[in-house]
Amino acid sequence: MENESIGFALVAIKTEQFALFEEKYSSKKELNITTSLEFKINEEQKLIGVFATFTFEQSKKIFIKIQVSCHFNIEPNTWTSFLKDNNVVFPKNFICHLTMLTIGTSRGILHAKTEGTEFNKFILPTINVNQLVEKDAEFIINI
Repeated sequence: MENESIGFALVAIKTEQFALFEEKYSSKKELNITTSLEFKINEEQKLIGVFATFTFEQSKKIFIKIQVSCHFNIEPNTWTSFLKDNNVVFPKNFICHLTMLTIGTSRGILHAKTEGTEFNKFILPTINVNQLVEKDAEFIINI
């Protein structure tokens, strides 16, 4: 499957969480950004969801939190090609691609949500998705 095209389509984008705590922000303190990922599937609809969460914090106090999910429909033949025993296994390179699309979408949503505020200067940095996604995404399925 490595060199073949993988049939998929972005079918939904959701802002799962967005919170801004202005009182916890100080322009004088060091900033940390944490990133976490979660993947979920819907077997019946052949969907995979990529959930990306970003927190901006100072002194362990969160002042911006955003979680965005992108939901991708996987073409049936591609889905079948990912089946291995009682699992569906999405190759790391493919998961990296979906993650990159989700992070870019999150960047745009963060910009739109903070536009016109002093928090608009906080942009999600470029992220090496290959370091974030360490391996194939494997799900046990009910056959």
